[in-house]
Amino acid sequence: MYEFPFELDDFQKEACEHISNGKSVVVCAPTGAGKTVIAQHAIHCALEKNQRVFYTTPLKALSNQKYNDFSMQYGTERVGLLTGDTSINRGAQIVVMTTEVFRNMLYGTNFGSVSDNMKNVRYVVLDEVHYMNDEQRGTVWEESIIYCPTNVQIIALSATVANCDKLTEWINTVHSKTELVNTDFRPVPLRFYYFDSSQPNTILPLLTPSGALNNKIKPEKKQFRRGKPVQKRNTVKDVVRVLHEKNMLPAIYFTFSRKKCDEQMEKCAELCLVSPKEQEEIRQIVDDYIAENPYLYRNKHIEYLLQGVASHHAGLLPGWKVLVEKLFQKGLIKVVFATETLAAGINMPARSTVISSISKRTDNGHRTLTPSEFLQMSGRAGRRGMDEIGYVVIVGTAFQTPEEVAELVLSDANPLESKFSPSYSMVLNLLQRFSLEEAKELVLKSFGYFSSNTRIEPLLKIQSEIQSKIDECNSFSCYCKKNNQDLLDYNKIREIYVQNRRTFKTIQKQEKKKNRQLTDEAKEFGRQTKLMLDKMHSYECDTCKLFKKHMKIIEILNRYESKKKTLAKEIEKQKDIFWNKFLSHRAVLIDSGYLKDDYPNEQGVIISQLRSENELFLALVIFSGALEGLTPAELASVICAITTEDMRADLYSQLPLSPNVKKRLNKIKDIKRALDKKQKTFDVEDPMYINAFYSPIIEMWTNGAEWESIIDEVEMGEGDIVRCFKRVIDVLRQFCTIDNIPEEIVFTAREAINLINRSPIDIE
Repeated sequence: MYEFPFELDDFQKEACEHISNGKSVVVCAPTGAGKTVIAQHAIHCALEKNQRVFYTTPLKALSNQKYNDFSMQYGTERVGLLTGDTSINRGAQIVVMTTEVFRNMLYGTNFGSVSDNMKNVRYVVLDEVHYMNDEQRGTVWEESIIYCPTNVQIIALSATVANCDKLTEWINTVHSKTELVNTDFRPVPLRFYYFDSSQPNTILPLLTPSGALNNKIKPEKKQFRRGKPVQKRNTVKDVVRVLHEKNMLPAIYFTFSRKKCDEQMEKCAELCLVSPKEQEEIRQIVDDYIAENPYLYRNKHIEYLLQGVASHHAGLLPGWKVLVEKLFQKGLIKVVFATETLAAGINMPARSTVISSISKRTDNGHRTLTPSEFLQMSGRAGRRGMDEIGYVVIVGTAFQTPEEVAELVLSDANPLESKFSPSYSMVLNLLQRFSLEEAKELVLKSFGYFSSNTRIEPLLKIQSEIQSKIDECNSFSCYCKKNNQDLLDYNKIREIYVQNRRTFKTIQKQEKKKNRQLTDEAKEFGRQTKLMLDKMHSYECDTCKLFKKHMKIIEILNRYESKKKTLAKEIEKQKDIFWNKFLSHRAVLIDSGYLKDDYPNEQGVIISQLRSENELFLALVIFSGALEGLTPAELASVICAITTEDMRADLYSQLPLSPNVKKRLNKIKDIKRALDKKQKTFDVEDPMYINAFYSPIIEMWTNGAEWESIIDEVEMGEGDIVRCFKRVIDVLRQFCTIDNIPEEIVFTAREAINLINRSPIDIE
């Protein structure tokens, strides 16, 4: 085993031994426990044996960070980087990449053949593998594990999850011999505190030594005076002041709103958390950085950096966030106000983390944080080698009780849930390489299928409850020994008799009113009705006092039998949900003419190489000619509209679309309408977008506008604009690498990329 210059923890030693013994390994440990050391052991093994290692991360920013770290450690000639828009030294012994890039390599499409891509690769590190829980991109990790050659050892590094044993068992089944190393060991233990606004000059331990809630903590009260809220103290300022006084900084202050991040930073600026010497150092670093990145010169947050506070969220420019991270790592920023995205692995160690609330707003309203989300954020506290204790402070609010906070702190992590979801691209890629039966085998290897029993447990529980109700109904005992069918036969006669009697009485009234005798037919109808009454009286049910109760039970029984039938269908559907989704996408492709005899034609191959929310929609736009004859700015504008998700309804751009873009988008609307109809027919729910909110500004930018004039046009965060522009670049890059795209589009896409990808868009 490679000798490190420090003593390894037991779990690190165990994992390294498994790797040395040729086994794959799943390492499940808290944030900050030192999982990277295990990846480094695999890297040393690869270098020693002249083999290669791939290191994958979920985010480009993380990949860039790892690339820089490994380049310093092992030398730039040994390290490569592959992200969606960067390719450096791809044949190196150590290649850092995003997990999407690795998955695409395994498909063997526009990255070359799988055998070439994986040549001499011995180890693949899947960092942050708990991202399998990610709603949008979780499927990438499952595909990577399923398609990874079995001679390659997988090193899966995960934060704490509840079912890491299931994950290990699954990798063991679909890939190769895999061992689990699971630990709750934290090199820097955490202590939990509570900020009670009724005691603004201190923070209180959340729990007693026995693990009970500290009874000195009082719940926050909603205070109103004559219908108006009482002016509250500046809570955030109190919290930061207390942490500063108790020497518990630097801290990451988690807030679930970008606007609040900025507001809270402003509120704390007057505290001035840095010394004059530190302030001078900050000024020097900021001046040097802005000299290299002049577009940041007008940034209104500069003055706050000089007070030792900063904001960090997706609405800020990537280049600005890099500066904040750099200052925080040097210990010059004392408090960073951040959204929870900062908890996703960026190297910003802090002594304390502050969690402003245990609930957050989502698209479906407010909800409490999951235990895993809470663990991820609280896990940023405590710097290894610098702090003996990491501090986690939860701020009291009127919308949560101290008991709820304690319950969350003591909760175990959530289990990993499969987000495996077949797409048009996946269907075409698999059928390009495998038969339909072989493709089914691969789809049924998914973690989702493997853990389907866990996934359908709630349904099985409901099924059990329904069966209990059915059994209860069936347990009713009739003292006349009549079964349900006997009662239903009697009730049928009874209902017919009641109806016929009502009809006969109506006939009698009508005839009497007209002073007429009953007809022979009417008299016969009356006799038959009387006979039916006699027949009714012959049933024991006719005089039974439990008749109504028995009928009610049958009604309830029928209702539960119907529910049971519906639920059984749903359980069967859920068991085969992945394969059914695969078949639904396949049906759309066959109907559209891109699959023949379960093999993609030339256009089908193009679709297989695309990566987007809905590859078929993007391909149909290409095939329609809607992208031909456009200038680079117009092409960027159209692509921007079909790659921008729907935003809040109250957001709209007052900038007009150029006539040519408007015309093309109208044509694309027809394509979307037709595909939407077809997807509904075959039960496919892949989203499609036509949202021209950013289209006018990317057109201005591509035509050479200055950044300042761009950001003045829309009330959106600069980071949002950058992210939108980068999505457009990603799609345009695909046009340049995919086979059989019209040359005119390829040429225009290249030109558009060069025009868009300038400062600050080109900063990671």
